[in-house]
Amino acid sequence: MKSTDKITKANKILNVLIAVTAVLAVTAAAVAGVRNYSDSRKMDVSYGYQPASYLTEDPVEKASSALAPAFADSLCVGQANVALGEIALADDEKGGLFQLDDREILYAKGLYDRIYPASITKIMTSLLAIEHGTMDDVVTIQAQDVTLEEGSQMGGLQVGDVVTMDQLFHALMVYSANDAAMAIARHIGGTVEQFVEMMNQEAQRLGMTGTHFVNPHGLHNDDHYTTVYDIYLMLNTAFREQKFAQTMSLATYTLTVTAADGSPRTRYLPATDKYLTGEETAPENVTVLGGKTGTTSQAGNCLALVSQNAYGEPYISIIVNAKNKTTLYSDMNTLLSQINGAQ
Repeated sequence: MKSTDKITKANKILNVLIAVTAVLAVTAAAVAGVRNYSDSRKMDVSYGYQPASYLTEDPVEKASSALAPAFADSLCVGQANVALGEIALADDEKGGLFQLDDREILYAKGLYDRIYPASITKIMTSLLAIEHGTMDDVVTIQAQDVTLEEGSQMGGLQVGDVVTMDQLFHALMVYSANDAAMAIARHIGGTVEQFVEMMNQEAQRLGMTGTHFVNPHGLHNDDHYTTVYDIYLMLNTAFREQKFAQTMSLATYTLTVTAADGSPRTRYLPATDKYLTGEETAPENVTVLGGKTGTTSQAGNCLALVSQNAYGEPYISIIVNAKNKTTLYSDMNTLLSQINGAQ
């Protein structure tokens, strides 16, 4: 009897060991299966993201090709030079024609060459005014706002004048007033220097790899530069803001400020864009919605426009470094004449 009990007890222990061994085997198999599945789902990072892989052979063209694909999906991206029919800008001019809906560069000349933007700079100033400012804010003009180089475009502001941000914004966009640019920069940035830092940060955010700002107005500085493509990026972002789109289309603006003595003072400000004032006429079935002008001796005559064709499709056209305004508007019409045929 005792011998039988011992055998039964041994069998029970053996059965337990067999069961435990089976459980361990199943567990090990499960762990191995999970590990193999996990490994199969891991991303192969042996060839991780490398910005250089998006560059063309020509480093001057890095502005467009360095864009990450997800970012570039909604943008026009292309080579520095794109032919369109018989269009030929003057030797020193750079320019581009961008079809926004199809995200296509229809024409380009020197798209990524470094150029001086002059007052086209104010597109960035206006964009930051919209993003970081409050149009009802009241601003008192200070000496630094109006102490600028002789001959620069001024809105007639004087020390002690009281204006709103909205008034400054209109003077900036319609009349390209440099004193308005300074007042906006100081008010939003705390200092003009801090505002310029904000401009450069925004430029980086927009992918403007060929741009560096040193002031909010565009008066010449050798270290203040951009490219035609970066102007496109900047304008493409700005005109989607309702405030910008409405203001860029105005032919005139009447600026009324409160002087330091409390009396009102009014100044009539015409647009610097000759399409808006009626001094120049766009090609048939082309509607110029607005944009920004710029002129300095180093930058030449510059113009960046948003227009639409007979089908309501939007385009951005840019010409910089034209030798005079006659050439500028003539060449711009040459570009604009293409947009109804680019279907």
